[in-house]
Amino acid sequence: MAPTPTVTSGLLRQTIYYHLDNASYHNGLFFAERLLAQDPRSSESTYLYALCHLRLGDFRSAYDVGKPIGYRGVHLGCAWVFAQACLALERFKDGISALEKARSLWASKCSLGKHSATTRTALPDAPAVLCLLGRLHRAYDDKKKAVSCFEDALQLNPFMWDAFEALCDLGVTVRVPNVFKTSDTLVHGFDVESSSLISREGSVPIVTDIPMKKSQRNATMDVASDPFSSSHSPTIQELANGDSGQEVDKSEFMQKIQEGRMRYATSTNSSSGFDGMETPPGTISSVTTSSRIGHSNEPPQAPPRRTRHAQAIDQAQEAPPRMNYRIGSRRTRAQDKGLPEQSTENVMTDASNAAPSASLRSSIPAAERKRTISGHPAQRTANSEEPAMTRRSARLNMFRPSSKANSGAAGMGTAAVRELKKARPPISRIVRPGSSGSSVGRVVSGNRKPLEEAQADMDHSELPKAKEIPPPPPVHKTSELDAQKIEEGLRWLLDLVMKLANGYYSLSQFQCTESLQHLQSLPMSHQNTPWVLAQMGRAHFEQASYAESEKFFRKMRVQAPSRLEDMEVYSTVLWHLRRETDLSFLAHELVDSAWLSPQAWCALGNAWSLARDHEQALKCFKRATQLDPKFAYAFTLQGHEHVTNEEYDKALTAYRQAISADRRHYNAYYGIGRVQERLGAYDKAYTHFHAAQSINPNNAVLITCIGTVLEKQKQIMPALQAYSKAVDLAPRAAQTRYKKARALLAVGQLDAAQKELMILKDLAPDEATVHFLLGKLYRSMGEKQLSVRHFTIALALDPKASQQIKEAIESFEDDVEMDDSMM
Repeated sequence: MAPTPTVTSGLLRQTIYYHLDNASYHNGLFFAERLLAQDPRSSESTYLYALCHLRLGDFRSAYDVGKPIGYRGVHLGCAWVFAQACLALERFKDGISALEKARSLWASKCSLGKHSATTRTALPDAPAVLCLLGRLHRAYDDKKKAVSCFEDALQLNPFMWDAFEALCDLGVTVRVPNVFKTSDTLVHGFDVESSSLISREGSVPIVTDIPMKKSQRNATMDVASDPFSSSHSPTIQELANGDSGQEVDKSEFMQKIQEGRMRYATSTNSSSGFDGMETPPGTISSVTTSSRIGHSNEPPQAPPRRTRHAQAIDQAQEAPPRMNYRIGSRRTRAQDKGLPEQSTENVMTDASNAAPSASLRSSIPAAERKRTISGHPAQRTANSEEPAMTRRSARLNMFRPSSKANSGAAGMGTAAVRELKKARPPISRIVRPGSSGSSVGRVVSGNRKPLEEAQADMDHSELPKAKEIPPPPPVHKTSELDAQKIEEGLRWLLDLVMKLANGYYSLSQFQCTESLQHLQSLPMSHQNTPWVLAQMGRAHFEQASYAESEKFFRKMRVQAPSRLEDMEVYSTVLWHLRRETDLSFLAHELVDSAWLSPQAWCALGNAWSLARDHEQALKCFKRATQLDPKFAYAFTLQGHEHVTNEEYDKALTAYRQAISADRRHYNAYYGIGRVQERLGAYDKAYTHFHAAQSINPNNAVLITCIGTVLEKQKQIMPALQAYSKAVDLAPRAAQTRYKKARALLAVGQLDAAQKELMILKDLAPDEATVHFLLGKLYRSMGEKQLSVRHFTIALALDPKASQQIKEAIESFEDDVEMDDSMM
């Protein structure tokens, strides 16, 4: 008989998902093609076929396969893969249209907390789709819609880190504490019943669709044969998950207590002639089944033999069935707590100790089931019921070695099913099938004793342990504790993510001091991770603390030698520190390990630039832009090299390409401002310097450039304000302080200028321009001797400026303006 198409399609889907989960994308693509040929009308077949192409990086094939269904938005998976391909192929409008058409399929989905190592959802939920939609809008240059999508994604799922990074990179004002905070929706999303995150006592969730183990099959057989079990038999999945219904257990619980009481009363009233009754071995098939479930290495029980006396007793009165003192179903406490593996083990242990059904216990009288040590039926003699035989039997059972099932049952502890203590009829010293003793019977006494004496003479390791009835499991209290644990864990995790987010957001706003404070508040284990070290290195780089920045980047390179992100910044740090050897070694390592990465070519270009080979540097920067046309920093470095070569038109082109790649790349605006300043277009230079300063308001260099342009436009007071702000931001910036002192001297604030120059002389004692300006200051103050002294020091430090210094000494009346070449 040929299999149905439904079965074959299901098997192919399982095979494809298996290969996708194991990153065997070529295998997945092969079977996805078979599935599409087998079931061409199914949207899922098309989705899996397109998904395999996407995972393999074949975006054009993924676009072509997913377009017929994905563009119409009739299947979420096809629309998702199609939009991903559109993002890679820069067909942003098509991807946006496909996701918008499928909005009804994903708008209300949120699978946060439903993913684990064994369970996951195949299709994306609303936060994931919104994040992809935001990336498409951002690439399409629709900032408003992109920001809206990223904000909505973060509201639904605060762990969408890429959405948060995108908002920061777009320059959006984000209230970080409002994003990363716990809520009832978030806590319920990580529900313990759906996510199985909390594993008690070291257990782990069980994969429900894994084939059932042998212990689980044995447990299922034993539970089905339990005389006290209800007609409802727990399924394999219920045994694996511990989900056999609690309502059924509660209703059976009281019913079985009543049955136990009735059977106890019956056995007490009609115990004449059955005082030594034990659970009979029953038929051969039942014994075999019991022994297989419990311990298969045990020899089989001897077949029962009936005597005349036993037959007479059997005809006179039917033996009352003996109660199996296991109240309730086979569920243990561990199952109630959600322990799948441990509960399965407990069920198996119970199966090894379980007695056969009660209907077989009354079939053979107690006299028939006495055995000698060798296993043969005991001969009934006149003194067969003497106390001596009872004591001998007690000694034999007392020194019986414990093994197998009962040893396992003894170790079960609170996980075993509790039993009634006093609901047990008088019982003989006969070894039951499945007990932990020897497989053969023993000669036992037939003396009739009171219940207390019989219990005192029992071997408690042999018989089922009588325990009190357990209270019903506190389901509500347990769920409340689990929810509390989840909430505490989420609060700690969100607090950690909030510190990281504060650090990244502050750095994106170029608040470097605040960013460093947030990142330094992290635990040391997180501070030493590559991402955090790179962010701290960038923060120091933005503050022009190149030595400190180099320390963090070097430490990061030790931990992650293959990391490429931020390596272009590290190479620029080494360029500023003039470490030609270190920079060359870094470029060599990066090019060898990642030949096709733009970061490697930027590092190599910086190395050539430091070696003053600007043509080779330009070739490297151009190669970096070819590898990644959206890599703004490579265009900026290329522009810097053109400025060094005085190729201003080419420099402007490179800077504009950088701005096109990243509108918040303030370095490109700064570069255009420098070019315009050199060309004498001070208005345009001021515009671009101001644009850069609006992006990075705390950069002292940009503010100094604004002051310089204003000063050259004869706007001394606005320039002085800019210089004062820059000095406050960078107190040890000598050039900025020098320009402030010069502006103060120009407006006639001699005392303030003298104060600034005294500080500047300590910062740069060997700078000729400082002593030249001091000479001019003392000349204005009438201190001729001090003025000549500082002019002489300036002449000694910079002989090239001798003509200008001599003119200043000869003419004390004229206020000769210092040339910028003295800076």
